[in-house]
Amino acid sequence: MAAAGVAVDYGRLYVEHNRLQNAVDSAALAGSLQLPDDPDVNNGKAEAAAKTNLLANDADAGNILVESGGATRSVCVTAEANVEMTVSKVIGMTDKTVSAEACAGYNDIELVMVLDSTGSMKGTPITNVKEAATNLVNLIMPASSDTATRSKIGLVPFQGKVRIDGNDPVTAEQNPDGVGVGCRNADGTLNNGKLRPEYSHTTTKTNIFYGYTISGVSTTSDKTCAGMSPIRALSSDKEDILSNIAALNAGAVTSGTLISEGIKWGRNVLSPAAPYVEGNTDKKVRKIMIVLTDGDTEDGRCSGSYASASKTINTYWTNAYFGQGLKPDTSTSPYATLSTATLTLAQIPDCKDGGLLNQYVINEANLAKNDTSYPVEIFSIRFGDSDTTDKSIMKQIASSKAGTDDHYFDAPDEAGIKEMFKKIGQQLGQRLMTRKEATTGTP
Repeated sequence: MAAAGVAVDYGRLYVEHNRLQNAVDSAALAGSLQLPDDPDVNNGKAEAAAKTNLLANDADAGNILVESGGATRSVCVTAEANVEMTVSKVIGMTDKTVSAEACAGYNDIELVMVLDSTGSMKGTPITNVKEAATNLVNLIMPASSDTATRSKIGLVPFQGKVRIDGNDPVTAEQNPDGVGVGCRNADGTLNNGKLRPEYSHTTTKTNIFYGYTISGVSTTSDKTCAGMSPIRALSSDKEDILSNIAALNAGAVTSGTLISEGIKWGRNVLSPAAPYVEGNTDKKVRKIMIVLTDGDTEDGRCSGSYASASKTINTYWTNAYFGQGLKPDTSTSPYATLSTATLTLAQIPDCKDGGLLNQYVINEANLAKNDTSYPVEIFSIRFGDSDTTDKSIMKQIASSKAGTDDHYFDAPDEAGIKEMFKKIGQQLGQRLMTRKEATTGTP
């Protein structure tokens, strides 16, 4: 009889411990949501949120302690609950106390920020992006935590192409693909920021773009690459990361807005496979991409403000697709006989059917999200005025749960950019970890 009573009481201990542990887990996650406003868990916001959540799930919890994890940006919660013995008291057993602890916050995050740096972002927009990005870095990485955290952060600024400048603070990544210093075409070849000669000659009637004018672009000087902000590889060096963000600019001569190229190179940066190899191979590490843009994805004559009505050669014609040069559909090149741009455009596959640029954005996002080895979680931020097509694309590339837009954010004006980054930061901190990981940075 006594043995049966002891079994019943120990069953109650097991049930109460599980209930307390679940409540403490939930409390730590609730506290971590306040880390953007209470990063060191010292102004009461994280503590209040954690305690309120804990008592709502287990009213019997006591001796509640809420504190910072230490090496990682995290909240740790401990609590106890008394379990009264019943039948076991007959054989002298006293009441028992069960305890539980949990931590939640930021670690094991590899984040790349894919940021529109076209001319329309110049001024207040890029300033707010830099401030928001800095806040997010400070949230993920506590001061002097770069030796403890397993988190890394990289940058991929983009216009109509991306740039590798040979000066990456991660010295092993200064020429990651072996192509050399400069921008990149969509096929991975070097783009030197100059207009290709075959797009500009106006001396003979047999020339492809005979009679067209040249606006703001040259075949001899780099107009659209050298001034661009460059890619920066994943790094855990907080000082370098913040310096990279501070150096972002949106003042270079633009070559359009190709979101697909930003996403493609964002995936390259996150993956541990070449060309960039700083990514962690540990599957526990979350691969995160934030994509922010204020413009249509556009490619000179293909779409956007330089659609088919334009007959002016412009800087958009130096972007990642036009920079590849003309690519005839047939084995015989008709360069010497064509004299109109209309026919020539038919030989640039990326410009067929009015352009496939919107689909390229979705394709690149799907490649990242569906990577079988290192899937990427994408958050998208749409800034400024948007038409329904633009919003639809940005929603499609986001890793939102079915039936939601929880990874898509719409910032209608410059002020909204910082709030959107803060909301993303809250989601990134929704991760449970052990006390050891919170205090040392090591799982």
